[in-house]
Amino acid sequence: VQLQASGGGSVQPGGSLRLSCVASEFSLKYYAIGWFRQAPGKEREAVSAISVGDGRTYYSLSVKGRFAISVNNAKNTVYLNMNDVEDEDTAVYVCAADWRTPELRARAGSSWYSPIWDYWGQGTQVTVSS
Repeated sequence: VQLQASGGGSVQPGGSLRLSCVASEFSLKYYAIGWFRQAPGKEREAVSAISVGDGRTYYSLSVKGRFAISVNNAKNTVYLNMNDVEDEDTAVYVCAADWRTPELRARAGSSWYSPIWDYWGQGTQVTVSS
């Protein structure tokens, strides 16, 4: 199982950026994919997740209404569209995969916010600066 995140870069406040998470050696459709980020000196923060099988999406309050997560099953890729970015969005973004969907986690008394995911990709840097 491998995850490859890409698409990071520098963007001005209010701008947009699209991150990609490509999965190899497994099919995304049986998994949940999450995006997390970590800024210097801060803990890893959950950003968004998608249950690929049924398409349900989830967002943290800090990005809801600005970011959108989506999947292209043919390309085995999950995207994170970042719109109206803010300085606080500056971080290394990482994608993760887990067979436990957010719904299953909730039934078990847990949450997709948890940093316990089975597989992690490497990060891609996003810098918001004017």
